[in-house]
Amino acid sequence: MIGILESLGRITIGIFHQLGAVLLLLAATIRQCHRIQLHETAKQCLDLGVKSFPIVGLTLLFTGMVLSFQIAGELIKYGAEFSIGGIVAIGMGRELGPVLCGVVLAGRVGAAITAEIGTMRVTEQIDALRCMAVNPVAYLVVPRFIACMAMLPILNVFGVAIGISGGMMVAALADNVSAYTFLHSIDVFCGAADIYMGMIKSVIFGMIVALVGCDRGMTCTAGAEGVGRATTQSVVYSIVMLFAANYMLSAILF
Repeated sequence: MIGILESLGRITIGIFHQLGAVLLLLAATIRQCHRIQLHETAKQCLDLGVKSFPIVGLTLLFTGMVLSFQIAGELIKYGAEFSIGGIVAIGMGRELGPVLCGVVLAGRVGAAITAEIGTMRVTEQIDALRCMAVNPVAYLVVPRFIACMAMLPILNVFGVAIGISGGMMVAALADNVSAYTFLHSIDVFCGAADIYMGMIKSVIFGMIVALVGCDRGMTCTAGAEGVGRATTQSVVYSIVMLFAANYMLSAILF
């Protein structure tokens, strides 16, 4: 029991330590944003955003299908099939879309950022940048920071649309709910604010994934083991912070 409490204590301290490091890196990144490199930022948008679309699309497609399958049968029992589309759209737009996009990005993009920058640190390439009077934050962090902030809301919009389409398909095939009933329900119950608020969440989640990944990479210890440990910590810390931020943003926005 004591060992479990000690482990929980270390994890909690590590999370708060990472939160402080992220805030410091955020301040340094904002100060360097005027030195943005458009070519490198566009490259990062391709690598971190566009190439993440297939896994995001598949994840939200099956999520929308499962959500529709779970709620449609229960609502039909009470004659409320007219609300299926609205519930699926609100659930995907407000919560599931932004959160799952953030989690997928933390697993794919956050780990890749940490491994790439961590390898540069271990091989002393970051020290070489400083010797050449190149600010590592401006050169490494700013392009990834802006790319994640810009691409995650776009991925969220497409992912939510795919998830709703999957939900409509399941409702039509499994529960005989017409496409008109499904879409009309979205028009009645789901407002544009539900999607806009989800996009605001996505911007914050993109910031978290980029900053945690960059910080873990720039502060990892030497050796292959250090890079592997930093990559694991990046994914874990990002996901924990995403869920904590999701609760706070939901309480504020809704």
